[in-house]
Amino acid sequence: MSTYQPTKGVITQFIDHHYRHFNSATLKDAAVGYNKHLSKNGKMMVTLAGAMSSAELGLSLAEMIRQDKVHAISCTGANLEEDVYNLVAHDHYVRIPNWRDLTPDDEQKLLDKHLNRVTDTCIPEEEAIRRIEDAILDVWTSADKKGESYLPHEYFYKILLSGVLEKHYQIDPKNSWLLAAAQKNLPMVVPGWEDSTTGNIFAGHTMKGTIKNVNTMKSGIFYMRSLAEWYQTVSKKHDIGFFQIGGGIAGDFPICVVPMLHQDLEFTDTKVWKYFCQISDSTTSYGSYSGAVPNEKITWGKLEAHGPKFIIESDASIVAPLMFGYILGW
Repeated sequence: MSTYQPTKGVITQFIDHHYRHFNSATLKDAAVGYNKHLSKNGKMMVTLAGAMSSAELGLSLAEMIRQDKVHAISCTGANLEEDVYNLVAHDHYVRIPNWRDLTPDDEQKLLDKHLNRVTDTCIPEEEAIRRIEDAILDVWTSADKKGESYLPHEYFYKILLSGVLEKHYQIDPKNSWLLAAAQKNLPMVVPGWEDSTTGNIFAGHTMKGTIKNVNTMKSGIFYMRSLAEWYQTVSKKHDIGFFQIGGGIAGDFPICVVPMLHQDLEFTDTKVWKYFCQISDSTTSYGSYSGAVPNEKITWGKLEAHGPKFIIESDASIVAPLMFGYILGW
């Protein structure tokens, strides 16, 4: 049995002392469980819903990736692109502290300034979205002309690793989780990527004829296939855990790989996910996936009856950095 003991910095000590009950106790228990899972040579998938990149989760997630405490990521297309937007256009973002008080006319004024609001922060269209479009269009058209096809995140990895964006960096690159992932070639799935701004841009270029073949971009089916291959290979030697931030397709898509392998492909020796934690502010309601309690997943063959399962009902922008800090021993 491993004697792994995480270091204990001020954040870790604070949580150990103060987080004793209710959601705070669950936060601590889940973080301890995460470290315990890793100490047994386990691997962890992290899923990102919502707008966690615009919430600048990279400040903690990037270090989790570098320290080998995250082994695969599932995220929305928005989280994929918004980490890079923040990397190259951070100084042009506009924070709106009183966002709850905005009138429709106030919102129109933001649009007129080409500022796209995400809760309390506005993404600057020209400095972020169009700057990335110029860079990524080059790799799209190059692949298109060569008859090549890649997954959405692979194109982002290409532009990040090429260095073409370095002259535009406006934050310390160590705080970009996608750059950290690219440097490790971290396995990733981006279900529903077509729903993102960059996905819309790609569709537009296929309609304009800039990109001749829509299959230059691989679809979500390729993501499920690649995830299934990764899960089969890794789970032979390691238990795999599932750390879910929010809900939606970023969580539901990858967790389904287990019942697919077991029930559809009839690989009856497929392991279920061996650790599960969800940070969610969704309420449990009729048919809701995001608000479903972990035990419901047992009935779908995703989790086992007696494995570690946690749900922290709180704001992920508060909880996730604290948990990552605890796991890292900050």
